[in-house]
Amino acid sequence: MGRSALRLLPRSLGGQLALLVALALGAAQAVNFTLLLQATKRQAVAQAGTFALARLAEAVQRARAGQPEAAMAGGALLTGDSPVRPAMAQLPDIAERGRDMLAQIGVEVDALSAAQVPAREFSVRVDGRGRMLRGAAVQQRQIIVVSAAIAPGRWVTTAASLPPGEGRVIGWLAFQTLVLYGFVLLAVLWIGHRLARPLAELRLATEGFSRDRAAPPVAERGPDDIRRLVAAFNAMRTRIVGMLDEKDRMLGAIGHDLRTPLASLRVRTELVDDEGERARMAATIDEMNRTLDDILSLARLGRPSEAVERIDLPALIDSLVEEFEDLGADVAFAPAGRLTVAIRPTLIKRALRNLVENALKYGGCARIDVERDGDGGVAVHVADDGPGIPPDRIEAMFEPFTRLETSRSRETGGAGLGLALARAIAEGHGGGIRLVNRPGGGLQATLKLPPG
Repeated sequence: MGRSALRLLPRSLGGQLALLVALALGAAQAVNFTLLLQATKRQAVAQAGTFALARLAEAVQRARAGQPEAAMAGGALLTGDSPVRPAMAQLPDIAERGRDMLAQIGVEVDALSAAQVPAREFSVRVDGRGRMLRGAAVQQRQIIVVSAAIAPGRWVTTAASLPPGEGRVIGWLAFQTLVLYGFVLLAVLWIGHRLARPLAELRLATEGFSRDRAAPPVAERGPDDIRRLVAAFNAMRTRIVGMLDEKDRMLGAIGHDLRTPLASLRVRTELVDDEGERARMAATIDEMNRTLDDILSLARLGRPSEAVERIDLPALIDSLVEEFEDLGADVAFAPAGRLTVAIRPTLIKRALRNLVENALKYGGCARIDVERDGDGGVAVHVADDGPGIPPDRIEAMFEPFTRLETSRSRETGGAGLGLALARAIAEGHGGGIRLVNRPGGGLQATLKLPPG
C-alpha cells in the first residue's frame, strides 16, 4: 500500500473500526451475493425446466396417441431431428429428470436432451396460437429447451422462459446491504466513539502532564478495560507527582546544604593573605556556585515555577548584551524591531547567556541577531569566530557534562552543562537549539522559539 493510500485511511479509532467492519461486511456480502445469485439461478432453471418437461410429457402423450395437431397446440414443435445442438449449454440434470418423469407415466423415449439458450437464438412455438418466441421482453430472456425422440426421425420439442427475477434479486440484496451497513456502521461508530473518548482524554492528560502538574485525574469511563487503564494511569500520576514533589524538596535541601559551606568558604578566603591565591580560591568557589545553579536548574526544568509572559525579545537580548559589555566582553547585537513572544523571560535569558558565554569562551566574541521565521516563530542567532565543532560531535555537545575539550580544566571551560541547559529551556518552550559551523569559520548557535 502506497503512502498516498495510507494517508486516506482514517486516523481515529472509531474510523478504523468502521473501515474494518465495512471491509469485512463487504467481503461477506459479496460472498452472500454470489451464493444467493447462484441459488436463484439454479431455482429459476429448475422451475423453468419443470414447466418445460410438463409440456413435453403432455405433448409426447398426444403425439403418440396420433394427435400431432393437439401436441403442437399445447406449445410443442414436431421436427425430424433435435433442435438442441451439442454447442448449446447442456442441462443433463433436467434431461435425466425428464426421462424419469416420462418413465413414471409409462412413456419411453429413444433420447432426451435439454439446454439453456438465449431466446433470440432459438425459435419455438410456445402457446396454443402457435406464436414464436419473438416478443421484445421474451427476446431478452434465457429459455430452457427440452427435446425428446419419440420415434426415429420424430422429435418433440418444448420450451419455457426463465423468469426475469435476477434484477429484482440484485435490487433486494443491494437494499439489504445498505440497511445492514447503516445499522452496523452506526453501532460501530458509537462503540468507537465510546472507546476513543476516554482514550483521547488519557492522551491529553499524558501530553499535558509535564506542562501542568496540577491537572486533575482523568475521569474513569468506558468499558471495563478502558476504566482499568485510566485508573492505572491516575494511580501512576499520583505516584509520579509525589516523587517529583519529593525531588523538589530534596533538591532544595541539597542546594541549601551546599551553598551554606560554599558561602562559609567564600568568607574564609578573605582571611588568606596572598592576594593571588585568594582570587583563585574565590574564582573556584564562584565556579562551584554556578555549576550548582546549572545542575539544580536542569533538574527543575520539568516543572518551572516562573510564569509565561509576553516579552519584547530584542529588549531582553539588549539588556543581556549590556551586562556582558559592562564586563568588557566583545558582544554585539544587531538592532531589531519589536518582536513580542510568550516566554519565561528568566529562563530564556539564562539560555541565551549560556550561548553567549560559550561563544566568548571558545570564539572570543559573540555576534547576536534575531529574526522572524517564515512559520511565525522567532530565531535568535549567536555566532562566534572560533574553530567550530566537528560535525560528528555536534549532537554530543548537548549531553550534560560533555565538553569538546576533554581535559576538564576550569581554565578551558565549565562543567559542560551550558548547552544541555539551554536546549532543555528551549524545548520546554516548544522550540529547540541548533548548532552549525559557519562557512567562513566559527560556530553559529540558533535558539528557535515557536509562534506565540
